[in-house]
Amino acid sequence: MKQVVQNYKSGELALLDVPVPGCKPGGVLVRSAFSLISTGTELMKVSEAGMSMLGKARSRPDQVAKVMQSVATNGVPATYRKVMGKLDSYTPLGYSLCGVVEQVGPGIDDVKVGDLVACAGNEHALHAEVNWVPKNLYARVPDGLAPSHAAFGTVGSIAMQGVRQGEPHLGDVALVIGLGLIGQLVVQLLTASGVRVIGVDPDPSRCDLAARLGAEACGDPASAAVESAVAEITDGHGVDQVYLAAGGGSNQPVELAARLCRDRGRVIDIGKCRLDLPWNAYYEKELEVRFSRSYGPGRYDPEYEIEGRDYPIGYVRWTERRNLACFLDLLARGRVDVEPLVSHIADFDDAVETYRSLKEGELKAVAVLFRYPGADGETAGAEPPAVAVPAVRRGGGASTPARSAQAPVRLGFIGAGNYATSMLLPHLAGRDGVELSTVVTTTALSGVNAQRKFGFAEATTDLDTLLGDPSIDAVFVVTRHSSHAALTRKALLAGKAVFVEKPLALTEEELAGVLTTVEESGNDRLQVGFNRRFAPLLREARKRFGARTGPASLRYLVNAGRLDHGSWYLQQNTEGSRFAGEGGHFIDTASWLLAADPVSVYSVATSGNDDLQIVLGYPDGSTATISYVTTGPAGFPKETLDLIADGKVLRLDDFVRASVYGPQRWNSPRLSKARDKGQRAELDAFLTAVRTGGPMPVPLESLVATTAATLAVRTGLAAGAPVTLAAAR
Repeated sequence: MKQVVQNYKSGELALLDVPVPGCKPGGVLVRSAFSLISTGTELMKVSEAGMSMLGKARSRPDQVAKVMQSVATNGVPATYRKVMGKLDSYTPLGYSLCGVVEQVGPGIDDVKVGDLVACAGNEHALHAEVNWVPKNLYARVPDGLAPSHAAFGTVGSIAMQGVRQGEPHLGDVALVIGLGLIGQLVVQLLTASGVRVIGVDPDPSRCDLAARLGAEACGDPASAAVESAVAEITDGHGVDQVYLAAGGGSNQPVELAARLCRDRGRVIDIGKCRLDLPWNAYYEKELEVRFSRSYGPGRYDPEYEIEGRDYPIGYVRWTERRNLACFLDLLARGRVDVEPLVSHIADFDDAVETYRSLKEGELKAVAVLFRYPGADGETAGAEPPAVAVPAVRRGGGASTPARSAQAPVRLGFIGAGNYATSMLLPHLAGRDGVELSTVVTTTALSGVNAQRKFGFAEATTDLDTLLGDPSIDAVFVVTRHSSHAALTRKALLAGKAVFVEKPLALTEEELAGVLTTVEESGNDRLQVGFNRRFAPLLREARKRFGARTGPASLRYLVNAGRLDHGSWYLQQNTEGSRFAGEGGHFIDTASWLLAADPVSVYSVATSGNDDLQIVLGYPDGSTATISYVTTGPAGFPKETLDLIADGKVLRLDDFVRASVYGPQRWNSPRLSKARDKGQRAELDAFLTAVRTGGPMPVPLESLVATTAATLAVRTGLAAGAPVTLAAAR
């Protein structure tokens, strides 16, 4: 693989071929997509490397002191050999990147191969094609966040730790001195925290940028404009905090901080600037000076960074890893915008020339990114990403258990939450030929409530009681998403017909596991709760539309709306993304209308929220575009659909009205009762299949294809490219 290195003695920069690191326990191998050049820290290193030996000594008096100590201890010859050996070695550059997990080491269970992660550390997030990154120095990238933006994670954490050290409060006024990369992020984080910000920088373009990103006033440190703005905004009291994000050898920043800070204010040093504190000025105002150490608690602690020992959240709320995850979340929700900071994106092969241009001043930049081969699907000759659609293989045993056609269908429920009690059980309670046998819940009271309301014969918290009951014909899995696949496998192995609410699986591995269970058990009696294809109004509209001969275009707008704060749907780390949870509904509906399974998926997300545009391709050239939006008004219909082909249009308006336009016009009467999205008809079909031993309402192959297409949405977002759905062999 290739890696950027520097010889500190000669100043040489090179793109060197080096071995790929091994995947050690407690970490992951990450293939880089984008890495960020720190135009402050890294350029300082590059500039120092080009100095004479005397210049290097002047710029690093701390290292000179170490050399003198070594001379006193080891003598001149030994010290000289040691220093020259260290200087005349290649050292790495870089500490902030985003990439794809390529291999998972022992002891890691929070990410998997293919996950997009942001990585930190000047030993683990290097400008290299592959890095080994320990657990506490990476964080999974939220769905929809561009890899180029996630590459800012480390510098964002540095800025965030600085802001945390300042302890700002709503309504505070802060002064940010130095509007480079870190300073621009500090401005945005403070603004997002409800702080009024004044920026200081001698570069007018950086002042203009900070003003666009939220600063109320900006100016040159030597001008009177900054002092006037502070006086006006603070009523002459001075700012509550000063954030030093500047570098260089001038003492002007700390002097300006003392002059413009209020009595007993705080000065936070984030950058590396001269700190000769004017004693009288700081004493008279009793100013508090704080240092911000890199990305946050855990930095420079090998037990935390290398061995993966986390600090208890009750004692250390914000560690460097939690800072990293928090900054990524702010990016994904649009509270911080890094796109205006990107001055240049260079191909990784041009790394040496890019550093030269920055050092010589030919390239003026706030932030520069390296783009690696394969990022955004741009590798020459590379194949587009693909998701395998697992083949359905049924075992040799009888898949339909023997039962008396006259006996009632006995049902067991795993879970009795809101959806089960509002959309499923009301259609089953009191139905002829159906017995609600056992309900299993995690808490005893919820089971008792379901038993009382719907007439279950038994309520329990013991899953084995249900699965071990030979008289139960079918099991409904209506739990949180993360448990669906595992519970489905257990129920299939117990010989039950299974109705599992969507999604069937949250990962490709879970889907493959379900199909392995089908093959091993010979039990393929499975239905996923894709109910919209059973909606009477939509079925009538498809009948009126008639057969088609040419490719079709389908548009499906889903006005999903915002979730309430605290909804478990927001727990993406455990329950998957919101679209992973319910997107199968809409893909299944499109595939049913087009009478085929998709063969490709292309997905893009708007910046900062969960709005998705998904284009599905079908074998005959038909396409379906699903617009899944969370930012629409509550008063607008939730689901509208148009199907266009052969000079005809089918339109569905939120399961309330449907129309067909063409040679024969048809309009449905507007439904006055509650929207019927097909739950009852789906249950009728499932119960009939269980009672008669006939085929399940939806072929298992179709359920698998829909689930694979839903999972491919995330793959496509991470890759920034269309995903091919290829049948597994």
